[in-house]
Amino acid sequence: MHSSIRRAWVEVDLGALLRNGAAIAAHAGVNIVPMVKADAYGLGAVAVARTLDQLDPWGFGVATVAEGEELRRAGIHPRIVVFSPLLPGDFDAAVRAKLTPTLGTREGIERWQETRLPWQLAIDTGMNRAGVQWDEINALNDLILRSPPEAAFTHFHSAEREDETRALQERRFEEALGRMPTRPALIHAENGAAVEHRAPSRWNIARPGIFLYGITSGNSPKIHPEPVVSLRARVIDLRTIAAGETVSYGATYRAPTERRIATLGIGYADGYRRVLGNRASVLLHGRRARVVGVVTMDMTMVDVTDVQCEIGDSATLIGSDGADRIDVVEVAAWGEMSPYEILTGLRGRLPRRYVGVEESE
Repeated sequence: MHSSIRRAWVEVDLGALLRNGAAIAAHAGVNIVPMVKADAYGLGAVAVARTLDQLDPWGFGVATVAEGEELRRAGIHPRIVVFSPLLPGDFDAAVRAKLTPTLGTREGIERWQETRLPWQLAIDTGMNRAGVQWDEINALNDLILRSPPEAAFTHFHSAEREDETRALQERRFEEALGRMPTRPALIHAENGAAVEHRAPSRWNIARPGIFLYGITSGNSPKIHPEPVVSLRARVIDLRTIAAGETVSYGATYRAPTERRIATLGIGYADGYRRVLGNRASVLLHGRRARVVGVVTMDMTMVDVTDVQCEIGDSATLIGSDGADRIDVVEVAAWGEMSPYEILTGLRGRLPRRYVGVEESE
C-alpha cells in the first residue's frame, strides 16, 4: 500500500531554504529582504515567509499588492516592499495592508506622500523597466526634500555576467545618489546573483531571490545553495506497446521495438511543460526513464522498458532518487527555458509538501 494517494506534488525542503537564507546573508554581511513574489517562486509564499522570518530579515519583497495582502492575512509582520509600480487603484489597499511601495514617478510619489507612510525610490540604471532614470533624478528633488524615501535602490540586469555591465550600473547608481538632496539611510542594489559573485555587500541590504530556492546563477559563483525543490508524480498506468506504435498527440514518438510505457499523473496544466516531451527524463527507483511523446495537459508518458515499476510508484521529475539527481537547471535546459520559468510555472493544482522544519501545509 502506498502512503499517499496524491497524483503529483511539489516537495519543499524548508530546512534547506532556511540554511540558504542564512548562508547568503552571512556571505553578503548585511541583512536581507527575501523575495517571495510569485508565491515564493512557486513554493508557497506564506510557508516560505514564515520559515525565513526566523532569520529576522529586514523585510520581504513582493511584486503586487495582492501578494502583500496575502502575507499580512497570514500574520507576516515585517516590512513588505512592493517592487512593481503601483497602479492608481492599488494605493488604498497598500495603505490598509501597511505595504511599502517603490516609486519612481512624480505622480506616484506625490500621491503616496499624502499618506505620510514610508516609501522607497526606484532608480533605473539600465534595466529600463521601472523607476526614475538615473540621470533624471533632479526632476524629483523637490519631492525628495518634502518627504525623503526611507531607501533608494536599483536592480542589476546581468549581475552573473563577467563583463562591465554591473560596474556601469553601479557608477550610474552612485551618480544618481549623489544628485539627491539627501542620501537615504538605506541603499540596496544586489540580487542573489550579485551577492554570489561579490561579497561582502557595499550596501545596507541584499535582495536574494532564486538562490533561496536552491538555484545558483552559474558562471562560477563563490557560494552555492542547497537544493530545495522536488517534483514527484505517481505512475497511474502501465502498458506494453509493439514496435511501430506511437505515443501521445501528434505521434511524435514511435517505438523502435516493443516498449513498456508508464503514464505519470502530471502534465502541463501542473507546470510540467509541454516542450519537455521527447527531451526530459525522470527518475524511477534511482534509474532514468525518458519522457516519450508530447506532454499532455494532465499526463506524461515515460519509457520504463528497462526500469522495474508498478502503478502507484513515485517518479521524480525534479529532485533526488537514489544516487542520481535531476535539478531545476537541467530541466530548464531540456526545455530551453529559464529555471525561473520552471519554478514559477508549478501550478496551484500541485499540493505542496513541506519537509525539513515544522510547517503545516
